[in-house]
Parts: sequence; structure tokens; C-alpha cells
Amino acid sequence: MKCRSCGTEIAANALICYKCGTATTEPRIPPPTARPRRRNRWLAVALLVGGLLAGAAAQQAGCLTLIS
Repeated sequence: MKCRSCGTEIAANALICYKCGTATTEPRIPPPTARPRRRNRWLAVALLVGGLLAGAAAQQAGCLTLIS
């Protein structure tokens, strides 16, 4: 049989074309649709504020010195 995309001769029981990678049949189960990824900005803000507060507390306790 021939690949429907590139025309290469492939085995009759092949699942994909060895040359171009095109599937020989349509999928039985459709692939899931891609959902837009939501970014959680509040998590980033909370981590940043927490890091600043921890740094300020360490500096005030004398555990941390800033390089100037």
C-alpha cells in the first residue's frame, strides 16, 4: 500500500509511514482539545512577597547582610 501523504510504498499492516510518520488510518478516539493554560499569578505574587518578608526578617535578625 502507499502512504496517503508522501506516496512511499509501506507494508499493508503498517500503522504509520516509516518515512514521513503519517498515520495510515484515522484515529478511533479523537484527541482531546487543547485548553488554554491559565497562569496563576496570585501564586507567583504570594511567593515573591513571602520571599521578601523572609529576607527582611532574616536581615533584621542579623542573619543576613546585604552587599552594597
